[in-house]
Amino acid sequence: MTATDFRPKSDFLRIILERGYMHQCSDLAGLDEKAAKGEATGYIGFDCTAPSLHVGSLVQIMLLHWLQQTGNKPIALMGGGTTRVGDPSGKDEARKILSVADIEANKDGIRKVFNRFLRFEEDGGNGVMPDNAEWLTALHYVDFLREVGRHFSVNRMLTMDSVRLRLERDQELSFLEFNYMCLQAYDFTELHRRYGAVLQMGGSDQWGNIITGIDLGRRMGTAQLFALTTPLLTTASGAKMGKTAAGAVWLNADMLPVWDYWQFWRNAEDRDVGRFLKLFTTLPLDEIARLEALGGSEINEAKKVLATEATALMHGREAALAAAETARKTFEEGVTADTLPSIDIPKAEIDAGLGVLTAFVRAGLVPSTGEARRQVKGGGLRVNDAPVTDERASIGADAFLDGAAKLSFGRKKHVLLRVVE
Repeated sequence: MTATDFRPKSDFLRIILERGYMHQCSDLAGLDEKAAKGEATGYIGFDCTAPSLHVGSLVQIMLLHWLQQTGNKPIALMGGGTTRVGDPSGKDEARKILSVADIEANKDGIRKVFNRFLRFEEDGGNGVMPDNAEWLTALHYVDFLREVGRHFSVNRMLTMDSVRLRLERDQELSFLEFNYMCLQAYDFTELHRRYGAVLQMGGSDQWGNIITGIDLGRRMGTAQLFALTTPLLTTASGAKMGKTAAGAVWLNADMLPVWDYWQFWRNAEDRDVGRFLKLFTTLPLDEIARLEALGGSEINEAKKVLATEATALMHGREAALAAAETARKTFEEGVTADTLPSIDIPKAEIDAGLGVLTAFVRAGLVPSTGEARRQVKGGGLRVNDAPVTDERASIGADAFLDGAAKLSFGRKKHVLLRVVE
């Protein structure tokens, strides 16, 4: 039976299928039965490689959100242990080894994201956020090899995409990284033992690793376990989701201002609007269908709804509405809104002559002076709405109207420079 023919009994799988989250599932009927009874305790693992997750992780976060909303138990597993090893999936080189202190700091930042999407036990919900360092760092390695390692076939491990693709590209794979899939598989059995987890979810690139976990569970005597993966997410034009010219689209406001987050969604391609509304908002499907059907310039109204609803989930309704109002004032009334992202520039730097290319890099509108130079040639940069035509120009005191100068990249990205003593 294909997912297209399947008629779910559970709200969880109905939502997953209707909204386009499903790529593969190891046993639709079996998982549906569990979910209908509220017994589909499921988890997704997140390694702690940065102090925030980015938009590329948002589909997985929404899976956990819907799992909880439909009466099941979500587990957001922090990879404090596996981060010390490094996931080789999709990588051409070994991940930088982080200190334990850095991993813990990153974990704290990631927790802020999940507080927006899940209700944890300490707040009256049923969500939990364990750290696999709790059990992985306590393993006695020889005992682990005897009890767990004997269940793994090296022949099969070499066929996994995470390993095979690295070797085919003649890129070195360390023995440390080679252990990653063993540890990930062991997480599944450990979470089943501790929390009754029966479902592991992840992106489509994790299918082999998750199935390995199910197989390990069977060999170690667990109950039936399930796998569910989501499609590889790209934009309609084929770009990787969550990447822009200025870098990753972070979820934490201290790494990406709310205004920029709102603008990211507002700038979605026309063909992505309906799909993104289903994946990244909780709007009813009939309302999404109405918005998706808008044509011509009216599609911009749907994009504003997408931006506001997605931002409300991440940063709260008040912050989302403030970002929408800033956009309205900036683009429709042509005024400089005080709520635009801003950075402080010491007055001494202005007096000494702040190079225009440097200013745009400092503002985060372009990643490098080379890119800024390229944008100047294409007419993409403006200061106070006037095009920058000379890459050697400086921004002087006369550009600061009421203590601020507006830098613009294209029509939709703006940052205020504010002078401080």
